Amino acid sequence: MIDETRNPFQTIDETIVYDTKWISVKHANIITPSQTKGIYGTVHFKNYAIGIIPIDKDGYTYLVGQYRYALNTYSWEIPEGGGPLDMDILESAKRELQEEVGFYANQWTKIAELNTSNSVTDEIGIIFVAQDLIPTNTNYDETEEIQIKKLPITEAIDWAISGKIKDAIALVGLLKLKVLIEKSEIKL
Repeated sequence: MIDETRNPFQTIDETIVYDTKWISVKHANIITPSQTKGIYGTVHFKNYAIGIIPIDKDGYTYLVGQYRYALNTYSWEIPEGGGPLDMDILESAKRELQEEVGFYANQWTKIAELNTSNSVTDEIGIIFVAQDLIPTNTNYDETEEIQIKKLPITEAIDWAISGKIKDAIALVGLLKLKVLIEKSEIKL
């Protein structure tokens, strides 16, 4: 039986090869679990990845469409953003909801925590459902050109199932929400 608490990799040395206010990239020389020399590159995220599924009193949600530079394609997602690791994650989620779709919410439910790409990054994603929405103004970041789409939550879930939504955080959130609705753990 494998000891799940033991790290089978040995680090010889590490060098930060790239560093910004959002991420750092590290190159490590290692000894692999099979005792051979190797290298490992990792990306450290300096923020949590936050996803929010806003649901209004009529069972509608609000998706965000935007062009994603890294993928060179347009993407439909739940409202998402980053929250500093040293800041309260719920406060960051509240800020993102207001910035991207222009709502405050009186009811918040954390529904998922995930590792977004655990073979090369340490990024942690947190997903919330926001209900009892109060309209306010949006406040986009300078890097965002956003389109907002209001649709029934069931249709947003269908978009996730059909592949129209490919974003990992949105997929996890919407599919988890489907299960929670079916189990009557989230009420619309």
